[in-house]
Amino acid sequence: MDKKIAMAEATPTRPNARFKSRLIEHPLLRKHFPLVAEDLAATYTRDLHKWLIIAPIIGIATGLAVTAVALIILKELWPPVLHLFLRRSWTILPVMTAAFAVTGLIMQFLTPDPDEHSTEEIIRSYHEHQGDIDVRSFFPKLLAAITTVGFGGSAALEGPSIYGGGAIGSWLWSKLQRVGLEPRDRRIMLISGAAAGMAAVFRAPMTGLVFALEMPYKDDLAHEALLPSLIASVVSYVTLAFFLGAAPLFNFASATSFTGRDLLWCALLGVLIGLVAMAFTITFRRARVFMVHWGIPHWQKLTIGGFFAGVCGLGFLSLYHGALVPLGPNYEAVGEILGHHHSSLELVVFGVLKLAATLFTLASGGVSAMFVPLFLTGGSFGAAFAQSIVHSSSVELYAAVGMAAFIAAGYKTPLAAVVFVAEATGGHAFIVPALIGAAVAYAVSGEASASGDQRLHEGTRSLPTEVGDLPQVASPEKAGP
Repeated sequence: MDKKIAMAEATPTRPNARFKSRLIEHPLLRKHFPLVAEDLAATYTRDLHKWLIIAPIIGIATGLAVTAVALIILKELWPPVLHLFLRRSWTILPVMTAAFAVTGLIMQFLTPDPDEHSTEEIIRSYHEHQGDIDVRSFFPKLLAAITTVGFGGSAALEGPSIYGGGAIGSWLWSKLQRVGLEPRDRRIMLISGAAAGMAAVFRAPMTGLVFALEMPYKDDLAHEALLPSLIASVVSYVTLAFFLGAAPLFNFASATSFTGRDLLWCALLGVLIGLVAMAFTITFRRARVFMVHWGIPHWQKLTIGGFFAGVCGLGFLSLYHGALVPLGPNYEAVGEILGHHHSSLELVVFGVLKLAATLFTLASGGVSAMFVPLFLTGGSFGAAFAQSIVHSSSVELYAAVGMAAFIAAGYKTPLAAVVFVAEATGGHAFIVPALIGAAVAYAVSGEASASGDQRLHEGTRSLPTEVGDLPQVASPEKAGP
């Protein structure tokens, strides 16, 4: 017994715990105000005030990292590459094939598992590794994301931003343990970093918060990370805004009103997009499993993927001459779709080829994610729907609903989809129609998800027999025979 007491006395106590213990257990407080002591003990059962220090650190570090990636891709690489593609479309195939080959070489020789990266790595780490990420390949993976997106891959910056923020949060846990962090806090810091990355890259702090909380599950939230994710998202957003400004990323005119008829049409649009999203996500998961099991070197898979993604872009420019092209981060495509007249057929072809280019980019192993491709495809389908079926002049309304619906169905994040449309587009009047479209698309698409690592809710594992929920594909060994 004496030995146990001695060991207990020798066990270090966290500074926060010692302070609270001294406050709550103070003799004068317990003697004269026993109810107050009891209430304080119940009030401070969770150690939340530590996040007032740790979460801003995560936000600042992530904001700086995302700012650097955004400047490299959006300011230095993609504008001249896009200009080249539009002037000399024949260069698309050699440029993208070579860039994807470089991406494959980076991932094959500079990372331990070339098939583990971006959003999927964050989700898998949250569920299976208690938030622990091997940060030794941090810079190679960011470099691979730059060569994927900056040279025309059909993806955007959310992949490296979510991965970068999550990795920073996980790494900071190992450096800040002395301030009283527990093992479970690593998962919280992982999600907080992912939220900060999403908030910064889209200049949308609420979107970052909600998406990160929805991301690990199809029908649940990572409630434990709410407060630190909120703080980290706001700080990261402010950090990036200091360098790049705080204007909405996709600012376009908002409808001032909508009718009950519009809401019915939005529900029908949600049905159609839910079906398309279900077909796409199932196809993507099947293609991803096939590519992981294909017994050729990883860089060769990327080379093939880059070539066929380039074919999608070249094919579109051969049919339609203009500034719209289904390649690259494509932020400029929102203005093209909404600010210039395009026939409904052109918008549908753009959406279909955007999905095809995204499949070839990411299923082959390209390093990023598909949030923006789904967003753009939904916008183009929504605009075509407004022009040809509804015959409405409020094209922006239906484009916004299409955007929210495709994100909700593809990523199983309906709340983040609606918040994103409101924040990133400045279209707050679209919230109610977007909620209807997103909810319908989410329900129609069932369990099909672009992510094979999402679980239905806390405490369960996704079953391989569920629609669209294929075996994990981080590597051939993990995916199984």
